Amino acid sequence: MTVANMVEARCCFKLLYAIVVVLLLHMSSPCIGCSERDRQALLALKQGLVGDDGDRLLSWGREAQNKNCCQWEGVYCSSNQTGHVVKLDLEDQSLRGKISPELVKLQHLEYLDLSFNDFGWSKIPDFIGSLSNLIYLDLSYANFGGQIPNQLGNLTHLQYLDLSSISSFDIGPLPVNSIHAKNLNWLPNLSGLIHLDLSYTDLSDVVGWLEAVNMLPKLTNLILYYCKLPPPIISSVSLLNSSKSLVHVDLGVNNLNPSIFQWLSGTHTNLVYLDLLENNFIGSSIPVAFGNMSSLAYLSLYDNQLEGGIPNSFAKLCRLRVLDLGVNSLSGQLSDFVETLSKCAQKTLESLCLEFNNNISGSLPDLTNFVSLKDLILQDNNLSGRIPESIGQMSKLETIRLGGNSLEGMISETHFSKLSKLSDLSLSSLRLNFSFDWIPPFQLQRIQLASCKMWPSSFPKWLQTQKNYTWLDISDAGISDTIPSWFWDLSQKLEIMDISHNQLRGTVGNIRLEFAPELNLSWNQLEGPIPSILSKASILDLSHNNFSGAASFLCATKDSNLTFLDLSSNHISGQLPDCWINLKKLVFLDLSNNNLFGKIPTTMGYLFSIETLRLSNNRFVGELPSQLKNCRNLTLFDLGENNLSCSIPEWLGASLPNLGILILRGNQFYRSIPPQLCHLTRIQILDLSINNISGTIPKCLNNLIVLAHKGNSSQIIQHSYTAQLDVGYIMNYEEEASLTWKGVRSKYKSTLGLVKSIDLSSNKLTGEIPSEITDLVGLVSLNLSRNQLTGQIPPRIGMLQELDSLDLSRNQINGRIPNNLSQIDRIGYLDLSENNLSGKIPIGTQLQSFDPSSYGGNPLLCGLPLLRTCHEEEKGPGQTVLVNQDDKDGLLSQGFYISLGLGFAVGFWGVFGTLLFNKSCRYTYFNFWTCFTDWLYVKAEIIRQRMPNTR
Repeated sequence: MTVANMVEARCCFKLLYAIVVVLLLHMSSPCIGCSERDRQALLALKQGLVGDDGDRLLSWGREAQNKNCCQWEGVYCSSNQTGHVVKLDLEDQSLRGKISPELVKLQHLEYLDLSFNDFGWSKIPDFIGSLSNLIYLDLSYANFGGQIPNQLGNLTHLQYLDLSSISSFDIGPLPVNSIHAKNLNWLPNLSGLIHLDLSYTDLSDVVGWLEAVNMLPKLTNLILYYCKLPPPIISSVSLLNSSKSLVHVDLGVNNLNPSIFQWLSGTHTNLVYLDLLENNFIGSSIPVAFGNMSSLAYLSLYDNQLEGGIPNSFAKLCRLRVLDLGVNSLSGQLSDFVETLSKCAQKTLESLCLEFNNNISGSLPDLTNFVSLKDLILQDNNLSGRIPESIGQMSKLETIRLGGNSLEGMISETHFSKLSKLSDLSLSSLRLNFSFDWIPPFQLQRIQLASCKMWPSSFPKWLQTQKNYTWLDISDAGISDTIPSWFWDLSQKLEIMDISHNQLRGTVGNIRLEFAPELNLSWNQLEGPIPSILSKASILDLSHNNFSGAASFLCATKDSNLTFLDLSSNHISGQLPDCWINLKKLVFLDLSNNNLFGKIPTTMGYLFSIETLRLSNNRFVGELPSQLKNCRNLTLFDLGENNLSCSIPEWLGASLPNLGILILRGNQFYRSIPPQLCHLTRIQILDLSINNISGTIPKCLNNLIVLAHKGNSSQIIQHSYTAQLDVGYIMNYEEEASLTWKGVRSKYKSTLGLVKSIDLSSNKLTGEIPSEITDLVGLVSLNLSRNQLTGQIPPRIGMLQELDSLDLSRNQINGRIPNNLSQIDRIGYLDLSENNLSGKIPIGTQLQSFDPSSYGGNPLLCGLPLLRTCHEEEKGPGQTVLVNQDDKDGLLSQGFYISLGLGFAVGFWGVFGTLLFNKSCRYTYFNFWTCFTDWLYVKAEIIRQRMPNTR
């Protein structure tokens, strides 16, 4: 069941309950007059409220003709002569302001409805707890905030309580000022409560919420949707005291764990409606005991990562109408699922949902025994085989979603012969074979046929018969044809249209847009100017076509809803219009690969929401406007292949803290690299190649935190944003970038998250390669080629263990190749050619595997893979002669001499210091040497006397 259906069901229940309450209160006729006390209270209430769009409060006046408050709109009095106000219904009147404390004077009030108004997140007034006769209280969706007052526990006659908030279509974290509660100690006092709805109330700190609910013996409807409920503590006491009256339970979108199954399945056998979508049941299976809820008609366990299959006990659910198990990790054969359900629910089941992330396999069985089935939602599983033609006999089907499986074969008109009620169709990777003049029996609202190949390949004429569709996806359908003019006439109600990746020709005709749709016309052969009406879209992708003309269509709409705009790879020409102040909602903008020229407009600085900005491969000139520093959300900025001529602005590093990819390649940027670029701690790809940049490489590059860490959390770089189609309509796009990798220009998208690169090649950089660059241990590609760099290769280059590509060619680098370069196991591309390197190429598994051209142009370099053998004095570390002092990788390195000196000092002072400061040791030491010399002298004298006289 969709969110809209849930809201509709709640409204229907609310209306029914209100009618019952009205009948119980015997308010079928107004009283003759009203109490003066009540009248004054109502006038005080009106005085605190403003913004009445419904004109309901216009009848509330002090004039003689308006004196009887029982005749005021929304006010109902008891039918006896007392004239007491018993019902106040101000639902959905666009009221704002404050509720007057005078409201408490309506002591006979039994029904109060202030729902769907706007009280500015003010706290629910404590004095409402003094309306002791209240039976019905509805404050839902009225923008109340703060903590629920404990005084509500004084309303002991209350039967209906609805404090739900936030529009049901909102998705995301609850506002910090939303309604919340630290405890529900006041709730058990409402022993007569039948209906409780606290949806979107923050109950994350309420540990005993289940105990409080269990103490409501008459409760039939419990709705705690999106309350951040913590897992309940299940005890035998809570189970024994549990209310058996519950019929409708909605605990969707919370933090519950499988312990909730024990409470629900063990005691609530009268449940008709149970919704547990989006909780935390990872790795659990569906409880067998759910099959004992014989009254269950609606069961949703959507998006819970449940495993296993449907228990055999589900064969007992003879009243089951809706079974929603989508977005889980369920497995098994579809035929087994169907066989279990068909034993009892084949006459009642109306909706079966197993979509997304499940692993349901097998072929699609004959489902004609399910005579009431309206929704068949099995997309994104592992189903195979053909779709049986018998599906065309299921005349009650309204939804068929089978896309994202491995189904095969041909779909013909027979598959839809009796599906006159079908409104939602999703198929993929099938062949559609319809006659040219086929007239379908249905009127579709949602058409998803991505990757279904049309046969023949002409534009499907049967679409002309569909007058009501709001969603159309015929992308990658193998269509090679000119778009007929009638197609654009059907676009007025469109919310989503995707006709991309075909070979469609022609121009965009007389398209009409009533809403702000998502339009994807990319990867076709469409031509002509872009109609200004397209600026009304919220998402517009026209890339990889032959559109021409100017981009002035963007100025047609003020306060545009565009959030995503891709015009790349077309023939759009001229200067960019200076109206970007109207496009403040843009998150993604790609104008690359066109014929645009002139200066970049300063009003682009108003793109406050922009995250991706691609202007590459055009003919832009001049400087970067400083106003772009206001685009603080930028994560990708690509200006490559233009004619921009200026120094690299300091604000790129100082004002764009989220920048992860910066590409300035192929321009005429000059002067030095500003040290402010070292503030780009999130930078992952830095490409300044093919410019006129001079000066030295900044030593502060080790401040680039992302590059200084190994690995990445994801292969892709994905952005999420809210489209304007519906409130809370979340869209995603994956980032891509064009880079020079291993000497080849390539596009990266699916693995872009793994790419960490610095490319400063083809500039005029001088000086040495800073040793700090070896701290960037996450680097995968480093290209400093075609500069005027001098000095030696940093001796710690071996620290860059993630390097896959290293290009230092065409510089003036001298000295030896560091030995630890051979320790980089991952290196797959190396170019050190055209330098002044000398000595022997270090021995290693990697360095000898490269082509000799990787070392060419270094006359003093020797050893494999070069043919030039090394002389003894060139071998370096293995020789006994003194080594070049500059060879810091040799045996007699600076570290060696330092170690030698330290060892001598420690040894000397270890002996001499002891003798100097310890008297007993000093006496013992010298006494030992005195005795030893005496003994040695005596021995020598004896040997001398024993020797024969040699004279």
